[in-house]
Amino acid sequence: MSDPGADAGWSFSTSRLASASGYSVQQIRDLERLAVIPPAVRLPNGYRRFGRQHLVALRAYRGLAVAVGPVAARAAMRDIRASPFDEAVARIVALHVVLSGARDETVAALRALDAIVDERAHDAPALPEDALTITELAQALGVRSSTLRFWEQEGLVSPERDDAGGARRYPPEAARDARIVRALRAGGYGIPQVRAVLAALVGAGDPAEAREALERRLRRIAAQSEALLRAGTDLADLLTLPAGGTAESTD
Repeated sequence: MSDPGADAGWSFSTSRLASASGYSVQQIRDLERLAVIPPAVRLPNGYRRFGRQHLVALRAYRGLAVAVGPVAARAAMRDIRASPFDEAVARIVALHVVLSGARDETVAALRALDAIVDERAHDAPALPEDALTITELAQALGVRSSTLRFWEQEGLVSPERDDAGGARRYPPEAARDARIVRALRAGGYGIPQVRAVLAALVGAGDPAEAREALERRLRRIAAQSEALLRAGTDLADLLTLPAGGTAESTD
């Protein structure tokens, strides 16, 4: 991407760069100190001089912060700036892969939720022999037994206890609850959110809240992906810009 007037050479004082980028003067100094943007050229009088690459880096950081959060964005900007071209490009691609994986998990969670709700509506009454052991359920869900015990501790899943030795047994209803928890956790939801969704499903039998929660996450991921695409344009520009200065200016 190119900016109008770039061929003539761009030069910014700190205050001018703040005005052009939408950041405050202090934010620009902080981002320079954190190596998010390239170091400014220092004039003999100690004033900073910034160029076009700094404006592009600030735009890229803004998009990355929306896409992956400020902390991850700062780390990514440092890595991208310090890496060889091929590694920097791979770092950007990896961010897209993470968001794509989050979307895939959320879509899978939606499908799992629909299947679970359909089962609740059409399954035959449970029989005692249909109960699963903790090991069997953990294997079926692809989680650790300790994860199921943690979900039980958090009140998300309620297994029965074997009268003989107190071993956990998960009847179909408990197993379905565990599958709902697994689906929502795969969709990126924390324990309090999962608890609220389960309460809606178990209490009213209405999956609308769970579905809306996952659909909200899909919309958020789409917004993050759009921000990452926009940031990617600036990052590609940044990787090909010379690091040299421009005509002098003062703070």
